[in-house]
Amino acid sequence: MSPDDWVLLLQRMIDRTVRRLRLGRAPERDRQRRLLIVQIDGLPGSVLERALAEGRMPFLAHLMARHGYHLQPMSVGMPTSTPAFQMAAMYGVRPDIPGFHYHDKRRRTDVYFPRAGDAARVEQEQARGRRGILEGGNAYGCVFTGGAESSLFNFATIKRPTGEGLLRAVSAFVVLAWVLVKGLVLTVLEIVRALLRGLADPIGESRRGWKWLALKVGMSVWVRHLFTLAVSRDLYAGTPAVYVNYIDYDVFAHAYGPRHRRALRILRGLDRSIHQLWRVIRRVPEYRYDLFVLSDHGQTTTTPFEKLSGGRSLERCFFEEFLRPAGAQEVSPARPRGRRLASGIKAFRSRRAPGLFQRFVNYLERDFARLLGELPEARQQASVRVVAAGPNAFVYFLGEDRPLTIEWIDERFPGLADDIARRRGIGFVLARSQGGPICLWRGKRHAIDNGPAGPFARRADWPLLVEGLHDLMAMPSAGDLVIYGNDSPDGNVSYVPEIGAHAGPSPDELYTFIMCPPGADPPSPITHPTQLYTHFIAYQET
Repeated sequence: MSPDDWVLLLQRMIDRTVRRLRLGRAPERDRQRRLLIVQIDGLPGSVLERALAEGRMPFLAHLMARHGYHLQPMSVGMPTSTPAFQMAAMYGVRPDIPGFHYHDKRRRTDVYFPRAGDAARVEQEQARGRRGILEGGNAYGCVFTGGAESSLFNFATIKRPTGEGLLRAVSAFVVLAWVLVKGLVLTVLEIVRALLRGLADPIGESRRGWKWLALKVGMSVWVRHLFTLAVSRDLYAGTPAVYVNYIDYDVFAHAYGPRHRRALRILRGLDRSIHQLWRVIRRVPEYRYDLFVLSDHGQTTTTPFEKLSGGRSLERCFFEEFLRPAGAQEVSPARPRGRRLASGIKAFRSRRAPGLFQRFVNYLERDFARLLGELPEARQQASVRVVAAGPNAFVYFLGEDRPLTIEWIDERFPGLADDIARRRGIGFVLARSQGGPICLWRGKRHAIDNGPAGPFARRADWPLLVEGLHDLMAMPSAGDLVIYGNDSPDGNVSYVPEIGAHAGPSPDELYTFIMCPPGADPPSPITHPTQLYTHFIAYQET
């Protein structure tokens, strides 16, 4: 037995004692099947196939070769993002979540999932009282809870983790203490290895930088080991449903690209963590766990927009190039004294100020956006707001709470949408029209319902793609104009600083996988994650 196994055995004895004293009887060992979902965040199906072929994930290959597990392709719908996927899979609803960061015109506020409270509000509103697939279970590293009684490091409960409170934390002290000891030892080993690499190859290691080391220590040492041991403890306890989201690969793919060697190396460690969970399942056969391994979306390699625009963000380019700065007026004695500072900032932000002051305000906007009342990657002037969320960005015209059509936009801003679609770094622009969604691509307009054209002309999966585009533009919170950097003349472009990105319709983003145990028959083909809900909720109903 490994040291982790001995720690879990000791923890199991303590848990039994604590449960007898305060938490009641242990769950009965019946014939009900239990559910374990392991999500590898951001892993495209094509990258998984490569990893299996190159021997980077030997345990997953072993499950398929020797234990009857089968790999099934899956389309995750639009947008290709974690919040949209998990809302659909956990509650069976087609969500109104157009991106990781967007604006809600009805509430007149942004939704930014890392911000405390936003995920919880979205889950409460959009779950619509439906039963979640994790009712009575636990969730780790997810955006939403799925109805879980206990959650750890989920966006929806990041400031108020659920569970039995202090008693539960105390009962898990052995696992937490072991994670602390193990994490410290592995952190020291990683630092020593980095120093030795620096002595052996100082030039190469300086290019690698400390960012790589910080990501590896934070994500692959501390978070992944904590999640693995916490889930192992749940499995020994017979928790009815567990969902763990390993975020290592997604973080490294954003930083370096989905096929970069540093991202691919992470897959070996994830494979070992899944192997450890499977060993625990084998030791408690009376609980009859079914293990599913899946990915919520893929990623594609991108070029940051600022590399194509001289360091300017998409939001800044939008207002400087396409709209005359609204509300940016020179400060004068005729204006109220209390509004002079705000107007001065607007003047600077519209680039009407002298160079020294302009550079200072640009610095504030880049590194201290919240001092100016902005979230990262968002900018507003007068009644127009632009939000960048990855390879996608949203333009909102705030005079109307309802989603607006291209006819409305053309009447008030003639030629604006077409000019945006022709700009460098823009792939295509989506808009609503009276006849249905349209795509603006390199100066031409294509009705989506008329068949594959424009950037999608050669897509063999057009019927599935058009369904996703319809779903996206049916979301009330999607922008009045939705800008994508996919398939621009400069390649795939992201409007936030990242090398790997997702939210778009490229095959690497859209097509992932689900690995199922023998005897488990989810719907086939899976063309939207709502189909997973139908399969997973059956574990609750039995």
